[in-house]
Amino acid sequence: MTDSEKQAAPKKERKPPTKKIPMPEQNPKVRSHNFDEVALGYTAEQAIEEAKKCMQCRNPKCISGCPVEVPIKEFVALVVEGKFMEAAAKIKETNSLPAICGRVCPQETQCEASCIYGIRNEPIAIGRLERFVSDYARLHGEPLPDLPPKNGKKIAIIGAGPAGLTCAGDLTNMGYDVTIFEAFHKPGGVLVYGIPEFRLPKDIVMAEVEFLEKLGVQIRYNHVIGKIRSITELMEDDGYDAVFIGSGAGAPNFMRIDGMNLINVFSANEFLTRVNLMKAYEFPKYDTPVNIGKRVAVIGGGNVAMDAARTSLRLGADEVMIVYRRAREQLPARLEEVHHAEEEGVNFHFLVNPIEVLGNEKGSVSGMRCIRMELGEPDESGRQRPVAIEGSEFDLDVDMVIVAIGNSPNPIIPESTPGLKISRWGTIEINEETGMTDVPGVFAGGDIVTGAATVISAMGAGKRAARGIHEFLNPA
Repeated sequence: MTDSEKQAAPKKERKPPTKKIPMPEQNPKVRSHNFDEVALGYTAEQAIEEAKKCMQCRNPKCISGCPVEVPIKEFVALVVEGKFMEAAAKIKETNSLPAICGRVCPQETQCEASCIYGIRNEPIAIGRLERFVSDYARLHGEPLPDLPPKNGKKIAIIGAGPAGLTCAGDLTNMGYDVTIFEAFHKPGGVLVYGIPEFRLPKDIVMAEVEFLEKLGVQIRYNHVIGKIRSITELMEDDGYDAVFIGSGAGAPNFMRIDGMNLINVFSANEFLTRVNLMKAYEFPKYDTPVNIGKRVAVIGGGNVAMDAARTSLRLGADEVMIVYRRAREQLPARLEEVHHAEEEGVNFHFLVNPIEVLGNEKGSVSGMRCIRMELGEPDESGRQRPVAIEGSEFDLDVDMVIVAIGNSPNPIIPESTPGLKISRWGTIEINEETGMTDVPGVFAGGDIVTGAATVISAMGAGKRAARGIHEFLNPA
């Protein structure tokens, strides 16, 4: 074909980019008045159709984006064949909490962000497929895997949150005897006290924990390590060969402004714990009342702020607003959570920063004084720093304020464990590769190391620590 013929030949049109099969969801007007799960999950037909788009790349990039190293290519191929139980078992080889990850993991910035199919299309809905097969296996009698013989060594894990549960699952699969010491009366950590029922049903969390218990993991509740027992005593007196600290970051941060001590100013931590762990959303069946305001302001822009705002609507607030000092593009919350919040009626005030919570003569919240912001030079995180606009103060008419600007580690364990190296933020410093602290045999991971972060990052830390513990106890 000559050059002129090539130019004259009609160009082959590219197919338009494909999109993920939409996740079936409750109608926003209905779900904003109940605590049932928002996302309803794929059907088997939808899961197979979505999985068929996977290119089964020779060198898949998606796996490198997964903190817990799920064999994505293999499990998706099994979904295509309709082998859902086998797909669930494949995921469980590396991920102890797949039904949880399929719901709350930010796949869009991790495995799906690396999906090669996603270069020209929306990436494969890996998280939705993980959720589907995990739910399918749970509902159809998920079998236990074959475990290696016990190796005679026992490990203590502090905290039954995502880091501790993951570490426990991996160590059990290596032949260790594992005991988790949990301060609360229920397992799950932030999974049960922080994330609302409509995003992560608690029976899902309990089912994942029960599976680990069937594998042999023991959990002792109401054990505040650092008070009832020290880490030193666990190792020297109780005979544990290693300890993993996964106690999280449960101490809420407040703004340093006037009015933070007024009635009806809550930390998001306390508010969500009352609603989720203590079942305030089922009051009076459970004796945990929450006196929700009519006009609620939530300070912050992360997933916790979205959870607090959406929970407030469901408890009966007339108006709920997110007050965030940066721009919309800088919101740290998942886009999905922001979208759901807006659908349900949450209002957003961007580039607005509270400077005082106003109170009445009874000591209750009567409003919130704010100042408008503009974006200035980038800060140490690389984001443009919000700068106050002089003379732009104004008042918001609110009667309840929820502060969702992060949490800090509880100091009980750091202060009761000699030799731990602690950062100026109160987090425990570790060897990043092994997870071990400056105390031989004592490992740490999750929010107690990083400060408040995502569930999946904590799980990744638990997995690295399990590997580090195994290498420590079995030197080459």
